[in-house]
Amino acid sequence: MKRLQNILLPTTFLALLVTSSASASADTGRFMDMNQDVKAPIGYVQFCQDNIGACSNERYEPVVVKLTEERWQELLAINTDVNRRVRPMTDDDLYGKPEYWTYPDGGYGDCEEYVLEKQRELLNAGWPRSTLLITVAKDLQNGGHAVLTVRTDYGDMILDNQAETVLPWYSTPYRYIKRQSPYSAALWTGIDDARVTTVASVPRK
Repeated sequence: MKRLQNILLPTTFLALLVTSSASASADTGRFMDMNQDVKAPIGYVQFCQDNIGACSNERYEPVVVKLTEERWQELLAINTDVNRRVRPMTDDDLYGKPEYWTYPDGGYGDCEEYVLEKQRELLNAGWPRSTLLITVAKDLQNGGHAVLTVRTDYGDMILDNQAETVLPWYSTPYRYIKRQSPYSAALWTGIDDARVTTVASVPRK
């Protein structure tokens, strides 16, 4: 997939503040609307079987990160570092199967490997687990795509291997389907994404 073009790129903290404030008066909110509990993606279930420590059933109170200038720059740095360090390669080419989730310790992976590595890096940097949520979406070709949602006091921010910076969720051209629950890494929640955006024409199958 080509990198995202002609969309909001808030590369500075001030631009993020202005953009996030403007969204408060728009139809789209800063945070995704969550609905009922759903099943985890099959690839995530397999990942948890292989990495038990990363998928604890521990319950916690969800929090949002206070997004200071320092934290914002850390998000940008980790997103950029992982996007450049991991080389794109499909699961078919890497593992001989259409879907396989794992850490990109060999330096290659598809969107899920990018997400898992960014989540791991941010956890190691001290970010709360309840703010770092693996998220599944549909792209403009109605194909499956995974990104990392980071819950902040400026709203839900998206770390994506297809974008060069961190974006508010409503500025990405995806239709969001489901993500990890902020109450537990083992639980998943459906997303009610009813925006009229560039993804409005994507069939809802």
